[in-house]
Amino acid sequence: MKIKLGLLYGGKSAEHNVSLQTAKAVIKALDLTKYEVHPIYISETGEWARGTQLEGPVEDVKKLQLKEAGEKISPVALNSEIFPVPGNSESQTKDEKLDVVFPLLHGPNGEDGTVQGLLELLNIPYVGNEVLASAAGMDKVMMKNIYEQAGIKQPQYVWYIRSQWEKDAEAAYENVEKNLGYPCFVKPANLGSSVGISKCEDRKSLEKAFVEAFEYDRKIIIEEGIDGRELEIAVLGNDDPECSVVGEIVPKAGFYDYKAKYEDGSTGLIIPADITKEQYEEIKNVAIQSFKALDGSGLVRADFFLTKEGDVLMNEVNTMPGFTPFSMFPMLWQESGLSYTKLIEKLVELGIERHEEKQKIKHTF
Repeated sequence: MKIKLGLLYGGKSAEHNVSLQTAKAVIKALDLTKYEVHPIYISETGEWARGTQLEGPVEDVKKLQLKEAGEKISPVALNSEIFPVPGNSESQTKDEKLDVVFPLLHGPNGEDGTVQGLLELLNIPYVGNEVLASAAGMDKVMMKNIYEQAGIKQPQYVWYIRSQWEKDAEAAYENVEKNLGYPCFVKPANLGSSVGISKCEDRKSLEKAFVEAFEYDRKIIIEEGIDGRELEIAVLGNDDPECSVVGEIVPKAGFYDYKAKYEDGSTGLIIPADITKEQYEEIKNVAIQSFKALDGSGLVRADFFLTKEGDVLMNEVNTMPGFTPFSMFPMLWQESGLSYTKLIEKLVELGIERHEEKQKIKHTF
């Protein structure tokens, strides 16, 4: 019997378009002899729509927005056994129920634990990290605080909320200059795909970066610039995660920004990276340590700096990394012997496995 798989994509986020590209790629890779694929689209304003079962790849991402063939739904309609839909017969409820949902959402309102919490309440199996890991992994400040507590080495950082900055911007700039210096990076705390990130070389660029980052979040983080190589490793699993080979990012511009990632291809990717066996083991061990510190499940991509002195520093993890065939996470697994199609199947298996484990928990006393 085929697995009824709901693909959840789009989202009320600045990374909406990235999610559409991810959904298009996953649909193309899925084995339709194993899966019934049901598209679920979230618009940029937060409206939900469910499309009819897909019979093949979707070439135009505009069709994924379900403006013609989509039925607007309430999110709770994804499990009408728990939240009955008026007028639905028992047979309709059975037909509509999904076996598992794959949230292909990036950024706030999707990767941050909100949708994961909804799926938990609906008791629907889903792929990827649960509420805690998703929320902490999305918020760079919380993530780094957890890693500091876990003793994981990472670059120095400071952070601000908007009201704090508005009360005394000068003190904020002076604090950055005193504790981090230049160059430094200013980032929204809860966003990915390098949206709203700036590299700062002086006070003028720092002031501009604060303004831009606060357009995307009420909380921002400022990190010291590290003179080193940018390395990434993919983690896959639940309680006993495994790691891929390590890849290296070689930005041709100042840093690996949104344009370099998705538009002009001005970045070199080296897979596998030219590192020693000892360096690989250290990166792998820290990646697994960081995955477990967040209580991760399914997947993360862990990003590191390797300094000229040979120090391995954790930069961050991404709990729903870019997932097209040309994104780093699938490419790392491809080089490790796991194809894009098999990677998707493995993630679906892990999502179902984690859900079945949670069904053993007692909810009465």
